[in-house]
Amino acid sequence: MLSYGSYVDGQDRPGTQWVYTVRASAMLRDFFGSVRTKRGLEQGTIAPEDAPQDVIGRCAVADQHEMEAALQSAARAAAEWSAAPLATRLRLVEVFHDLVREKHDEIVDLMIAEGHPSALARWEASGILANTAAETREFLASQMEHRVATAQRELTVRRVADGVVCLNPPQNATVANVLLGVWALAAGNALVVRAPRSAPLGVMHILRELIAPALEAVGAPAAALSVLCSDAPATMRTWLESPLVDDVMYFGGSRQGIDFGARCVAAGKKPVLELAGNDICVVWHDADLDLAAEALTEAFYGSGQICMVPNVAVVHPAVADELLEKLAARAATIRPGYPEEPGTLLSPVLRPDFFKAVLDQALEGGAHLVCGGRRLDVAGAQDEVGGLFLEPTVVRVDGLKRARDLEAVRHETFFPLLPVVVPERAETQGLLEAVVEFVNTNEYGLRNSMWTGDQQVIDRFLAGVRGGGLLKVNDSHIGFLPVLPTHGGTGLTGGPGGEANYPMLRTSHLQGVSVARGVRPADAVFTDLTRKASA
Repeated sequence: MLSYGSYVDGQDRPGTQWVYTVRASAMLRDFFGSVRTKRGLEQGTIAPEDAPQDVIGRCAVADQHEMEAALQSAARAAAEWSAAPLATRLRLVEVFHDLVREKHDEIVDLMIAEGHPSALARWEASGILANTAAETREFLASQMEHRVATAQRELTVRRVADGVVCLNPPQNATVANVLLGVWALAAGNALVVRAPRSAPLGVMHILRELIAPALEAVGAPAAALSVLCSDAPATMRTWLESPLVDDVMYFGGSRQGIDFGARCVAAGKKPVLELAGNDICVVWHDADLDLAAEALTEAFYGSGQICMVPNVAVVHPAVADELLEKLAARAATIRPGYPEEPGTLLSPVLRPDFFKAVLDQALEGGAHLVCGGRRLDVAGAQDEVGGLFLEPTVVRVDGLKRARDLEAVRHETFFPLLPVVVPERAETQGLLEAVVEFVNTNEYGLRNSMWTGDQQVIDRFLAGVRGGGLLKVNDSHIGFLPVLPTHGGTGLTGGPGGEANYPMLRTSHLQGVSVARGVRPADAVFTDLTRKASA
């Protein structure tokens, strides 16, 4: 069984209170028995040495003293680490990238144990590699510093670390998202991470086994990284109140996240918000419908509990019937199961009652059920009382104008429900412009995508769509690519000032520098600016 204390100032600090992690497949086989075991271990009625094999690890719960000690050590480390050369800090990412490759199977196995279907765990690991690939490192290096030499000056525009960055990852994808913190470190910041009490083990293990060794390999201060399993409200309050904190990377729902961002600004902190998605995928009349349907089924991966999956499709009326037929056939192949099983793509859904309410509202509002709509057990059989899974569900919504009256279209739903909006044929005059407007008026802005074979349509779509941190054409909606951002967006996705999120850039700030040689101040002030710049 893995065992991790709080990690502060390069030291492991065992606690008196522990959170235990039970293998997700054991929870599915015997939920109540697994919960009893977990509670018995956490309450001390079961000794750790008596824990069954399905208990895979434990993490110490940090107290207020440890939370404050982590911030103090981070502030000291930030002053030293920010002065390290950019090449050294980028070398950190390279070492980390190599460690991810080396420990790929270990990372995937741990995510599976925490409940990620195996195919999706491998997808998340591939995202970590793409996010830290050589092409990505080279691009970000070009953004961090630009030099211009004149006869009397060396002029530099550079990005400087903000200082202490605190990261609060989401509960549904802790490992993949927490590893964005390597870029905050590469910017020259110190990093303090809260491992969620609901899923702390992956965070603790990955940061301790990948990022901490990478820091050591490049000679960075160990205190540049702290990891704590702690209570969310108490931790957020500590971060907001501490004068040592500069930035907070926050993952969560839009309503809570926008409010938290405002509290950060009021407290003098920079919020870096990763909130809800509600992505749109457009399918045009000349699209490859087989490939488009394949991309749209990504809406059901992880039961739709992934912020970057397509949440709404807008399909040209000329091909809507054919596409829906192909989509329903593909949706029928996506099934629940234990996370270790290779074909599993659905995850348990904690709020099936909300799913039913949203689906009922859509159907009462004029949508038509194409497929799905049932609760399932782990074997895929219908179970409307105790089923923890939801059948991939597609509804057809006719007409653009009233589509956003439906909750399923207007907001991210976080379950496997895909509304397919089909403009009425009377709307086809100027349809592309209407679709672009529909995309731009989405309150969210994580990713948007399109399927078409017409280059002019592609050009008009790319020129017109302003929302989103990422646009993709004729490609997987969720697939990761080097150089391009994996996170970030506009509107309710990133809050005010939201954009594509490169954490190395978002946790640093621009600074101009001039180093002069033999310049008289009076000449610098009063020299005619029409003279040559090199004078």
